[in-house]
Amino acid sequence: MGRGSRPTAVIHIGGKPRTPEEANDLAVKEMRRGNLAGAVDIFNLILAKASHPVVYMNKALALQGMGQHDRALASFDRVIALAPEVPGSHNHRGLSLHALKRYDDALASYDKAIALKPGDFAAYSNRGMTLNALDRYEETLESCEKAVMLGPGHAALHNNYGNALQEMGRFGDALKSYDMATAIRPDYAEAHWNAGVVRLMTGDFEGGWRQAEWRWKNRSLGNEQRHFAEPLWLGGSTEGKTIFIYGEQGMGDVIQFCRYIPMVASHGGEVIVEVAGPLKRLMSGLDGVSACVTKGEVAPPFDLQCPILSLPLAFGTRLDTVPAKVPYLRVPAGRDFESELGRKRKPRIGIAWSGNPHHVHDRKRSIPFRAFGPLLDVDATFVSLQKDVREGDQAALAERSDILNLGPTLEDFADTAALIAALDLVIAVDTSVVHLAGALAKPVWVLVPFLPDWRWLLDRADNPWYPTARLFRQTAARDWNDVIGRVRDALHDFCRAF
Repeated sequence: MGRGSRPTAVIHIGGKPRTPEEANDLAVKEMRRGNLAGAVDIFNLILAKASHPVVYMNKALALQGMGQHDRALASFDRVIALAPEVPGSHNHRGLSLHALKRYDDALASYDKAIALKPGDFAAYSNRGMTLNALDRYEETLESCEKAVMLGPGHAALHNNYGNALQEMGRFGDALKSYDMATAIRPDYAEAHWNAGVVRLMTGDFEGGWRQAEWRWKNRSLGNEQRHFAEPLWLGGSTEGKTIFIYGEQGMGDVIQFCRYIPMVASHGGEVIVEVAGPLKRLMSGLDGVSACVTKGEVAPPFDLQCPILSLPLAFGTRLDTVPAKVPYLRVPAGRDFESELGRKRKPRIGIAWSGNPHHVHDRKRSIPFRAFGPLLDVDATFVSLQKDVREGDQAALAERSDILNLGPTLEDFADTAALIAALDLVIAVDTSVVHLAGALAKPVWVLVPFLPDWRWLLDRADNPWYPTARLFRQTAARDWNDVIGRVRDALHDFCRAF
């Protein structure tokens, strides 16, 4: 930070006078300590006295770290106004534009960074991630490949390249990239997790479960690791002990992996299960459960603990040993949907077209309600299982008075289970409804995106976790219309044979 010929400004911090340089250094130290808000306050004090691109840049990075991308963008713009030829500011500006979903503007920023510094491997890699968000997969791959060529010693570039290869269905090459990333940086949790997902997706459960344990250190997943005084259980006898098993991610995961709880109970001892509130009534009746609590409730004392997604590792589950005896969930006493639905005159088909909008891959798995239109002309009684209808779907659903919209009346998963039990078939995208139907041994047709969640594996229409499931996959064209067309043809056959 140059001084020029004018007197140096004085910044008072904590009652002590400091030069702008000293104040900037102090703020950077606060950033490194994780006190981003405090750093921004100091940067603002400096900028009130002296406008300098380095300070604006540091402030922008702190705001970016806080997720305040609108404010970060304004600060990046000030950097560029003062020093337009610094490539790093354009690259980081692109990251905030990407976070704000201004993808075309982000690409323009990355391209400017590359024009100023043709060897800017970070800009190429970030550009690839933005191209992926725009579904421009071939270009994504080219940009990430270029990044790796320019910066072969950087683990994050290999991880991003692996993601691009995975999107293209090149799973073996993706694994090589993730393994390269972890060879460079052995503690790289995100790359370990990504490799674990590919191994699970391709049927290598033995390697996949082990690497899936890195989920706790992968901050991009947003998992909150629980810390207990009681030891982690990953197999062996629990005779005379109580084990605490807790849900950790989505409710669909809990429904899928709760099948292991009776197996845990068979080792002796008692099992306490902690789940989200909407699952409590359903899970309380699961075989082997001694007590069921929701997060925040005080659990009875226990001796051992295990997160529910670690149970397959504890039991050494392989592709050919998946515990797939269904049903493993029972419908609790409650609503009588057979009576509510009335006399059955034609097949009852439950539908769900979208999942949690905050899911990391929701854009690829959820479908607009109107896209389900061709299915709804089949001669059947359609029942919406959609608990929450998105604003963009509400008008289209309201136009279909022939659909029984019971989703909003469902209080919890016990209600949803009771409704599913009264149906003949469920057709849904990859949501918790699919897991619940499969756990109840109800015929369920799953609409699977081209890059599937690992549990649906690859290139098969069935699934080892849910024997009653039938999968309808997107082709490389990533077109839902084709999938809906195939489901419609199959549904005609289903209804004719009913």
